[in-house]
Amino acid sequence: MVAGPSVDRHHFVPRAEGGREAVPVHRICHRKLHTLWTERELAQLYRTPEAIREHPEVRRFVAWLRRKPPEFWAPTRPRRGARR
Repeated sequence: MVAGPSVDRHHFVPRAEGGREAVPVHRICHRKLHTLWTERELAQLYRTPEAIREHPEVRRFVAWLRRKPPEFWAPTRPRRGARR
């Protein structure tokens, strides 16, 4: 990650679900997480980096992203029919 606008802070347990601790994550990755899951799903099922990394869609996304420069950014669209 490159410090600056390409870095966001992610709460593994969302603030809306009582989380407090936040960690730096790549901005595009942060947006991707929030297109995949609701706040409740993040709090209950994906509250650790390991749980997130195990998800097949995240694995594909990270493999694709590894070929990009560290400051890469592209808007991340929600999946068609995604719950919000």
